[in-house]
Amino acid sequence: MLKLQLLIKRIVDFVASLLILIGLSPFLIAIAFVIKTTSEGPVIFKQQRPGLNKQIFEVYKFRTMKPGSETMIAGKEVLSDDDRITGIGKYLRRFKVDELPQILNVLRGEMSLVGPRPQRIDYLDQYSKEELKRFDMLPGLTGLAQVSGNIYLNVEERTQKDLEYVKNYSLLLDLNIVLKTIGVVLFGEDKFQSKHKGE
Repeated sequence: MLKLQLLIKRIVDFVASLLILIGLSPFLIAIAFVIKTTSEGPVIFKQQRPGLNKQIFEVYKFRTMKPGSETMIAGKEVLSDDDRITGIGKYLRRFKVDELPQILNVLRGEMSLVGPRPQRIDYLDQYSKEELKRFDMLPGLTGLAQVSGNIYLNVEERTQKDLEYVKNYSLLLDLNIVLKTIGVVLFGEDKFQSKHKGE
């Protein structure tokens, strides 16, 4: 049953990501133009992340930070008032538009629309045997942690949400997360943080 659901999940990922890329291509081109003309640096930010079975792949995002700002302290989230974020970057991050290039990762089979978020490589040696189970599934464009508060959760809490997703995976759970993701984009992560806090 699980194998069948994972097969359906992959088919949905491929078809949906292809349609999204085609449908949003004018919008994506416009965003790329704005990024290029309003700040120095590349349009796309690339970074290696561990995926399914810890295989390393290159994740894509629209660049939202000033050149040279990619160095981050492990466990420290980049907040909306961070002065390293570009002017347009604040809006791209608020409405999750910066994540849209990862649709290409989904199309290529490196990611799924829903799954544990791909973490930085330098976290790998910090995971316990239980936490390594996050790599039993493809990382996702959105996930359970992203609809449970995300930046308002610490690293441990987000990891537990990712493990909860892997343990309880179903197509129905994916659908639930996709619908809640729409709510996060429209109303902000803080609304879901207060709603889900303490779960």
